[in-house]
Amino acid sequence: MNILILGGGGREHALAWAVKQNPKCDRLIVAPGNAGIAQIAECADIDILDGASVATFAEENAVDLVIVGPEAPLAAGVADVLRGAGIPVLGPSAEAARLEASKGFTKEICDACGAPTARWARFTEAEAARDHIRAKGAPIVVKADGLAAGKGVIVAMTEEEALAAVDDMFAGAFGAAGAEVVIEEFMQGEEASLFVLCDGKNVLPIGTAQDHKRVGDGDTGPNTGGMGAYSPAPVLDDSVLQQAMDQIVRPTIAEMARRGTPFQGVLYAGLMIQDGRPRLVEYNVRFGDPECQALMMRLGAQALDLMQACAEGRLDEVSVNWADDHALTVVMAARGYPGSYEKGTVIRGLDALPEDSSHMVFHAGTAERDGAIVAAGGRVLNVTARGSSLREARDRAYRMVDRIDWPQGFCRRDIGWRALKDA
Repeated sequence: MNILILGGGGREHALAWAVKQNPKCDRLIVAPGNAGIAQIAECADIDILDGASVATFAEENAVDLVIVGPEAPLAAGVADVLRGAGIPVLGPSAEAARLEASKGFTKEICDACGAPTARWARFTEAEAARDHIRAKGAPIVVKADGLAAGKGVIVAMTEEEALAAVDDMFAGAFGAAGAEVVIEEFMQGEEASLFVLCDGKNVLPIGTAQDHKRVGDGDTGPNTGGMGAYSPAPVLDDSVLQQAMDQIVRPTIAEMARRGTPFQGVLYAGLMIQDGRPRLVEYNVRFGDPECQALMMRLGAQALDLMQACAEGRLDEVSVNWADDHALTVVMAARGYPGSYEKGTVIRGLDALPEDSSHMVFHAGTAERDGAIVAAGGRVLNVTARGSSLREARDRAYRMVDRIDWPQGFCRRDIGWRALKDA
């Protein structure tokens, strides 16, 4: 098979690594890729937001499957163009991708199908939003309705913080994503992520994970795109998983089909779990980043078989073969992230690290310059390990972190703390 992956971050490096393990993969192309991906795949310079360009490239290169990594191409309708050209693709239509592209749309779907979620209201004017916050009080959650690279959610512990978030969003802090604002009740509990594949009719759970959004140890500081993750999520036990599938995921998929916009691709349900009951926080319509890195370490070569079956509408023919193992990924970021940070700093020591089924460094924001790997983004590396226990996976990951020579980088030192504190 010839396979094309769209994207250039740590998620796409992990997907490429897993796909490469499968003997079905004859040729692997990633667009645009990064310095780490270039070591295992061809990198192509195409506009991944332009469906026609992607389809033309896929046809010219006899691509058998396109895997869309990030959300932006999905919201732009790239999967629609590919399907229209008869090219198998893992990723939903633009209409179905509204489950991520619009917080308000997701809430409407939940209300229509009875999926448990936070009470909510949507606003197009700042003053009405401010009045709502004053009436409800804090803590409260303020969300930009549209896509904001994982950063358009403010969990406000005070009214002042919530009012400031509304002002920032309507002032353009998140661009067009903040033209509408969704305000939700603050949900108590423990957050976890459930990943499922959907082919429009069939639904297959393929893993659970928990990530760490806050930049600092102890889950302190501002939200980020994610500073680390681990899989599986202990809080998503069999009972909670079954409830989430029966009460949230399957009703959502049925409602999307009822509306004539069947969902085909990866559905990532962010869940808040309290007293053994899950409620939906939000949907994403692609693999999480950095959760994907931990998931791919655990899935390995079978990931391609599962994604291909999903794209071809035959999920009912496959199943997931889970090993009784754990994986954990630590994000190394440029100092200053999620604020301003320096690019172009040299990262040393990567060549000396192990690369096998239990140890991998997935590149996120990297580039190659004069033969050296340099930082080219905020989140730069995903240091990932598997183990027979979460503690073993964590210890292996941090041993690799400590061998990386990058003074301008930093990471959290407590990834997995919530699951390990009682272990």
